[in-house]
Amino acid sequence: MITEHAMLPVTPGREEEFEAAFAAAKHIIAASPGFGGATLSRCIERPSAYLLLVQWGTVDDHEIGFRGSPAYDEWRAALHHFYDSPASVEHYEVVATA
Repeated sequence: MITEHAMLPVTPGREEEFEAAFAAAKHIIAASPGFGGATLSRCIERPSAYLLLVQWGTVDDHEIGFRGSPAYDEWRAALHHFYDSPASVEHYEVVATA
């Protein structure tokens, strides 16, 4: 299992609209092969900044499977117009727990 870490810079003043759009669109990503769950968190200090953490079976499940699918076009159309700059996306794997 790997974790996609996406920093989503939502245009200030559009936070509630973005959250509603995410709630309506989350089924798109959830239906993707290799999807293992997701959380969307809002920054306390910068309320227009969001952190999306998505669990995937492999990086390829995200990069090739989801991003290479028609579902990604639907996801992008539903959410990306809320960003005031490109999202930052990286992948992580667990190396230790406490």
